[in-house]
Amino acid sequence: MTRLTTETASLYARTALGHVTREYPNKLDHVITGPEAVKGPRALHPIFFGSFDWHSCVHGWWTLFTVLRLYPEIPEAEAIRKLADELFTDRNVEAEVAYLAEPSSRGFERPYGWAWLLMLAGELTRHDNADGLRWSARLKPLADAFADRFKAFLPLATYPVRVGTHYNTAFALTLALDYAAAEKDAELAELCKGKARDWHLADAGCQAWEPSQDEFLSPALMEAELMRRVLAPAEFAGWFDAFLPNLAQLSPATLFAPASVSDRSDGKIAHLDGLNLSRAWCWRGIASALTDGRKDIALKAADDHLTVALPQVTGDYMGEHWLASFALLALLAAA
Repeated sequence: MTRLTTETASLYARTALGHVTREYPNKLDHVITGPEAVKGPRALHPIFFGSFDWHSCVHGWWTLFTVLRLYPEIPEAEAIRKLADELFTDRNVEAEVAYLAEPSSRGFERPYGWAWLLMLAGELTRHDNADGLRWSARLKPLADAFADRFKAFLPLATYPVRVGTHYNTAFALTLALDYAAAEKDAELAELCKGKARDWHLADAGCQAWEPSQDEFLSPALMEAELMRRVLAPAEFAGWFDAFLPNLAQLSPATLFAPASVSDRSDGKIAHLDGLNLSRAWCWRGIASALTDGRKDIALKAADDHLTVALPQVTGDYMGEHWLASFALLALLAAA
C-alpha cells in the first residue's frame, strides 16, 4: 500500500504514542557547562523528552497531530488529545524556550530540529477546532523563537550543507518554507527562497554520489524538491533539466535503486530505511512538476522505494522512534 489509509494512520499513531514519552534510551544534544547542567532529558525538555532524541520527539508529535487532523475518529485520538493537554502547557513551553536562551544552546538542533519544530507548529495552524487552536497558541512562543533563529542564522550561512543527514540545509529550508506559508511569515519565506537560489540556482549535472552509509536524506533529490518549491514552474523545468539531464535514461542509476539496510538494530545503518522513505517523498513532489514521460519515471521510483521501506517503519526501536514521520511525508505527497 503506497497510499495513507485509516489503518496505517492508526498504526503510526500507536507507534508515536509508544515513544514520545519514552525517556530512555536518549541521545542528548546538550552542552554541560557545569555540575548544575547535568540533568536528564525530561528535566531539560519537559515536552520533547522522548523518542530517543529531541528532534525525533518533535516530529513524533507532528505525526500524532497530522493523523489526528486527517483521521479524528481513529481509536488513538483521545489518547493523543489527553497527552497533548498534559504536555503542551504554557509552563512547559516556557521551559523549552528558556533552554534555547542559554548561551550554550546557540547551535542546539541546528538546522534539523529547528525545521521540524516549525513543521510541527505549521501543522497545528491547520487544526480548526478548539483543541488545535489551544495547542497552537501554546506552542507559538517556541515556534517564534525558532523562526527568529532561522532569520538570524541564514544571512550568516555562506554555504549549503549537502550531506544526507541532520545537517542538510535543503531539508531545513523545505520545512521552514512550509511553516512560513502556514504562518504567512513573508520575511522567513523570502530569506529561505533567496538562500536556496544563492546556493543552488547554478547547480547542474548532478552526479548523485549517494547513498552514504548512514544517510536518511538524498542530497540530490532533496535539493531538487526544495527548488521545486522555490522556483516558478517554467523556471524549475529549466533548472531541473540541467540538474538531472539524463533522467529519462534512469541516470544517475543510484537515485532509482532503493538502499539496502544490512542491520536495522544499528541506529546509523537504519537511517537508510529513512532514505528510501524520503526519496519517495521527493520523487512524488518532483513528479508533480513534470509533464512528460519523466513524470511516470519519478512516480515509479517513488513506489519502488516505498515498497521496500514501508514494511520497516515499525519493528525495531532504532527505526521505530522516527520512521513513521518520514513514511507520512511520502504518503501524504500522493494526496
